[in-house]
Amino acid sequence: MINSLLPRVIVCLDVDNGRVVKGTNFKQLRDMGDPVELAVEYEKQGADEIVFLDISASNEKRPTALKLVTDIANHLSIPFTVGGGLKELDDVKAFLDAGADKVALNTTAVLKPEIIDETALAYGSQCVVVAIDVNKKNEELKYYINGGRKLVDKDFYQWTKEVADRGAGEILLTAMHKDGTGSGFDNELTQSVSQQVSVQVIASGGAKNEQHFLEAFQQGADACLAAGMFHSGEYSVDQVKQYLIENGIQVRI
Repeated sequence: MINSLLPRVIVCLDVDNGRVVKGTNFKQLRDMGDPVELAVEYEKQGADEIVFLDISASNEKRPTALKLVTDIANHLSIPFTVGGGLKELDDVKAFLDAGADKVALNTTAVLKPEIIDETALAYGSQCVVVAIDVNKKNEELKYYINGGRKLVDKDFYQWTKEVADRGAGEILLTAMHKDGTGSGFDNELTQSVSQQVSVQVIASGGAKNEQHFLEAFQQGADACLAAGMFHSGEYSVDQVKQYLIENGIQVRI
């Protein structure tokens, strides 16, 4: 999508049982630390947003811990998106009341698409992020729910269009086949979705260095989200932003 907003660098906190974790292709999870401490650190580094995803909430049919969300929100002044286990508009309200600026809907959006419309109508499209977990197999794109565990037997591009039409403000597009591999974002995928929808598209999955961010922004991503490369300490957000600026990408500093 072509717009006047500056490209954003977003850090993702995948949370499982109250701890930040990171895996490869959504599996083999490793403990990476305390979510409140990490959120504060990434804000200091210059992150434009924090995304908090309770990665097992939908699969285990339990709500995200509101206390943890409140704790993080109380320490942040940058936008904060929360997802995982949201099933009703009341859940959305609870998270926004707890301090989240946006909610990310994935499993519930697929099972009950009208929640996208309801949330956009009640709180505005800017509050609605629809997360789509997509995997490429034999050059075919398939998307999944329940933390990447359950295949959805519907057309991928038709779903991205429906999400935008229903009022989502952003699509968080995670390439499962790239997740945790360090091989870079799936820029072809991000670009193809960006060309199809009129909303912001966040590239996710596969980033290992600042070059990967540069390539993604050059090919049309509105924002790029990463986790492992920041959690490992190999790169800081400000390092990535400085590199982007040096290479002609204007970002907020």
